[in-house]
Amino acid sequence: MNSISPGIVATPLAQHELNSPIDDIYRAMIDASPAKRMASPDEIAVAASYLLGPDAGFVTGSDLLTDGGVIAAMRAGLLPNPA
Repeated sequence: MNSISPGIVATPLAQHELNSPIDDIYRAMIDASPAKRMASPDEIAVAASYLLGPDAGFVTGSDLLTDGGVIAAMRAGLLPNPA
């Protein structure tokens, strides 16, 4: 069993949150991450395809972090840690 932990994915809801004048957390996450952008839905689909395909046959019990570096930015102190 494996899992995928995506970051901010460019969906209509994410775009709405990004454009919201009330909450700047999405913009802060994007700006602090090394990727400096949202993921496309296709990028997350590629990660899922990898985990479901034969190339990941020996990958077990893993979480594929596909967040553009947001967690790394939190650990580096560039973003507040929500925990």
